[in-house]
Amino acid sequence: MSGADGDANPLISLSPSVGGTQMKVGVCGIACEVCPKMVRGTCPAGAQGCVPRSNPFCKICTCAFERGVRLCFECSYFPCELTKSGPINYDYASFLAGKTE
Repeated sequence: MSGADGDANPLISLSPSVGGTQMKVGVCGIACEVCPKMVRGTCPAGAQGCVPRSNPFCKICTCAFERGVRLCFECSYFPCELTKSGPINYDYASFLAGKTE
């Protein structure tokens, strides 16, 4: 998927589409369409949603950018202490990563 400027858009499109629109998944793993900030229209990233970049409003985006991953789930440190500040339950994130006891 490419952005308006021709650069690759790191948001992931999921299939099937919902209501004819493909869902965007932000770097934290939540679907942008259900993110409270996006729903309220207060997402600092605007309509593009959260992508890995240096972002003073989102430590998770900045971390992913610094580690060179598109999604937290791709990081070898996932889940980490920073994950606890995100929208996905830490215990569930540990389960997804296969790091539960």
